[in-house]
Amino acid sequence: MNRRRARAPRLLTVLALVAALVAGAAPWAAAADGKPAVTLSRSQAGTGGSVTVKGTGWGSKALLMLLICGQSSPDRGVIGGTNSCANADGLAVTTTAAGTFSKKLPVAEPPAACPCVVHVATATGQKQQADAAFLVAGHPVKALPKESAGGSLSMVTDTRLEGSSGILTWFGAPPSRKFTFTVGNVGSNAVKNPVFQVGTSHGVFAPQWEEQQWRGTVQPGRKARITLPVELSAGAHGSYLVSLKYDGKVLAEQPWGVGRPWGVTLFWILLCVVVPAAVFRIGMAVVDRIGPRDRHFAQGRHRGAQRLAELTVKLPRLRIPQQDPGKPAPAVPAAPPNGTPTTTTTTLPWFTPDTAPGAPAAGQLSAPPDNSPTTKGNT
Repeated sequence: MNRRRARAPRLLTVLALVAALVAGAAPWAAAADGKPAVTLSRSQAGTGGSVTVKGTGWGSKALLMLLICGQSSPDRGVIGGTNSCANADGLAVTTTAAGTFSKKLPVAEPPAACPCVVHVATATGQKQQADAAFLVAGHPVKALPKESAGGSLSMVTDTRLEGSSGILTWFGAPPSRKFTFTVGNVGSNAVKNPVFQVGTSHGVFAPQWEEQQWRGTVQPGRKARITLPVELSAGAHGSYLVSLKYDGKVLAEQPWGVGRPWGVTLFWILLCVVVPAAVFRIGMAVVDRIGPRDRHFAQGRHRGAQRLAELTVKLPRLRIPQQDPGKPAPAVPAAPPNGTPTTTTTTLPWFTPDTAPGAPAAGQLSAPPDNSPTTKGNT
């Protein structure tokens, strides 16, 4: 009896150690199974508070996004997509080498009503996500939409983006592809003309959803190959993510790398070179047409004309009498035979013969010259 009583405490101690080991090994078991899990430090909190989020079973050194989303549940996930999450107050965290993390997340009201969850998903690499129920105190609560009891489409396999970019895309035309996927009807009723939502997102931004209807019928238990067009805005380039959603649930995602439109860059470079050169040529042509060809020649000619005008003003003006064409020209007196030169008095045109300088006045006699013979009177 004493030995049995002594063994009882030892047995309890061993069981406690085993239970502790099992509890401690539970997260590692989840990590080994590859199923990510999320736990919260509290189940509800108000705006302005915080909640500590812990995760296990994630990839090594994985980048995760932590969000508080409305109209969601751990079973059905984020029904409205990331548009129903408080994206502005989300946080990013990197897991350890063992695939675990712990992060304090501020509480913010999501744009959609509760039920709410703390949504954790990988930002890069393999797609993984996990949700934990959470209640935002003071936030409105609205019942989740009921699941359809009829036909239900689910993604099967073989999702791809088909098509290629043409020469116009290289010059900034909108890139376009065809999103091809296979769906199967797992419900009991046929699905006729289903309406899908195709969204494109760039970087960490939320996708922009666009509704597209596929014309056809998917019978219960059958599969269908569906192709939907996808187009980006003009000049788009970089890494994009194409998402497919049906009945409020994201079915598939496909990455899309869009090259840079180098033709637009080349066009702007040529524009910056050709336009200034053309303007310069036009300006030079206008200057050659309007301005003088030789400025130094024009300036010298102007100065010579000015000096000639000054000299013309200083000289007196001479008036040459006009000769009557009917009268003969006056004869020039011949020189005397002895060779003695004779002096002829010419009157200037502006003086008359009677008023010429040196002419004797009327009624006056001039003295005879010295060499003239003297006349004597009768003696």
